[in-house]
Amino acid sequence: MKILFPIARADTIAGAQVHVKDLAIALQQDRHQVLVVTGKTGIYNLVLEQAGIKSIACETLEQKISPIQDLASLRFLIKTIRQFQPDLIAAHSSKTGVLGRLAAKITNKPCVFTAHNWSFTLTLTEPGRTIYQVIEQFLEPLTAKIICVSESSRQIGIKSGMNPERLVTIYNGMPDISVPFQVNLSYTKPIKILMVARFAQPKDHFSLIKAFKDIPAAELILVGDGPDLEKIKTQVAQWGIAEKVKFMGFCNDVADILAQAQIFTLISDSEGLPCSIIEAMRAGLPVVASEVGGIPEIVLDKVTGYIIPRGDVNQLHQRLLELVNNAQLRQNMGKAGRLRYESNFTFEQMYQKTLKVYEQVILTGKITGKYLHS
Repeated sequence: MKILFPIARADTIAGAQVHVKDLAIALQQDRHQVLVVTGKTGIYNLVLEQAGIKSIACETLEQKISPIQDLASLRFLIKTIRQFQPDLIAAHSSKTGVLGRLAAKITNKPCVFTAHNWSFTLTLTEPGRTIYQVIEQFLEPLTAKIICVSESSRQIGIKSGMNPERLVTIYNGMPDISVPFQVNLSYTKPIKILMVARFAQPKDHFSLIKAFKDIPAAELILVGDGPDLEKIKTQVAQWGIAEKVKFMGFCNDVADILAQAQIFTLISDSEGLPCSIIEAMRAGLPVVASEVGGIPEIVLDKVTGYIIPRGDVNQLHQRLLELVNNAQLRQNMGKAGRLRYESNFTFEQMYQKTLKVYEQVILTGKITGKYLHS
């Protein structure tokens, strides 16, 4: 197979970028040809190059809606498709989900779209939310299959009017790690609470530091960069807890950082199925996370961690405090999380299910009941 992966952002490495990289590596190992098309050149292109994955950057491709730039990006994708001649276009992220499917239709190629988190969910402001919902409804019949990373995401698509038969749920999965990168949850001082996330919406760092600030014998480690970083640093300083909060910036060695933590948290207003939580469970960490998107499908409340209602700072404080003060609880939840990872969220499980969808789409060559011809 020859597969083209369009994905919008190259200036960051979030869950969608990790997902595409891992898929591309596995596909190449299985002797398939892969090309990744990104937006403006960024760190992600370097990461792909280091992994042996070929990528090209479309310098006009941006996340925001811009008719002139978007038209130029569509032309770039069409040209790339005609040159590379893929058997399948596997589009990721909202903008390239739109442009990739239009380019696929124009070039008569089958397209699979992976919805990591619908663009028309509540964190997108109007009129963008309505615009993207209308666009998704228009493009859905042009898509051979839509992979939803959680059942919650699939149900959102169905409720918006999409064909249930076209939407398939495949949970994200992460490659396993060696034993040295699995955590030691025995008592340490201070207890390290870790969040790995970009400092930007929909992540809610403010609620986390507010819930954390009065917890004794604990340290908060924040990994990531983004436009809200300085604002959060200022708030930490104003509350006088700078000595308890460490800002690590963007890091490539997340597995090593996870191995040094005792509690993982992800506080957010909206999610698909976060790879960061899967990484934490893989490492054997208890997880405290917001009750949004597919998170309740990963984290079993009071078994592998705690689920917190969105914006509930008081409950977040209490749950973090419980884990800080109870080493046995951390160990029990961490072990349960590791077992859940092994049973449901390994990379191999996700890869085989995704590969099956790709192969079926290529074999049938169908979009809205019509066979495609190369």
